Amino acid sequence: MSTVYDCSRPESRASGLSAAANTVRAGGLVVLPTDTVYGIGADAFDSNAVAALLAAKGRGRDMPVPVLVGSWSTLDGLVMSVPRSARALIEAFWPGGLSIVLPQAPSLSWDLGNTRGTVNLRMPLHPVALELLREVGPMAVSSANRSGLPAAATAGEAEEQLGDSVSIYLDAGPSGESVASTIVDLTQGQPRVLREGAVPLAELSEVLGVEVEPAS
Repeated sequence: MSTVYDCSRPESRASGLSAAANTVRAGGLVVLPTDTVYGIGADAFDSNAVAALLAAKGRGRDMPVPVLVGSWSTLDGLVMSVPRSARALIEAFWPGGLSIVLPQAPSLSWDLGNTRGTVNLRMPLHPVALELLREVGPMAVSSANRSGLPAAATAGEAEEQLGDSVSIYLDAGPSGESVASTIVDLTQGQPRVLREGAVPLAELSEVLGVEVEPAS
């Protein structure tokens, strides 16, 4: 049985965040608001919870789950190194609608799917998401929808698609922009945009000082 918490009310928000944190620590799934679309999330270091997340979406391991973080400093423990280009993008666009793909730290004991040694990281610009992430640490978070269906812009849309596979729904009203994050791959020297979204290519190019183009 799922529980929906209205995060527009202080008391309900506090109760919802507490319940969500406990659920994540126990290996369960939660739906949380972000600055792009609603996400379905789990403890990034709990392989069973990540597998349950993929199953709830009807998605295979060939599409690994991104990781959301609650602070810039968290990044250093998750990747092999943070290149100058990544730091420039983080300073310009985090928190916000930019996801950055980097080589993951080899010591990490997580299973996000077939990542080929990389991790897709983002810090969302949403107070509810940030508060939860700062409480529980990095979370594996994907858009809150069944695979092939539209991403959820409200908690209600997420619940219609995911139902009781998710224990806790944090309802903070409609998402700010019903558009996915831009994904930039920094694993191969030259930046490659894997998905155009909330951050335009022109802004990426301006920050990096090189022409950034979509991956072919």
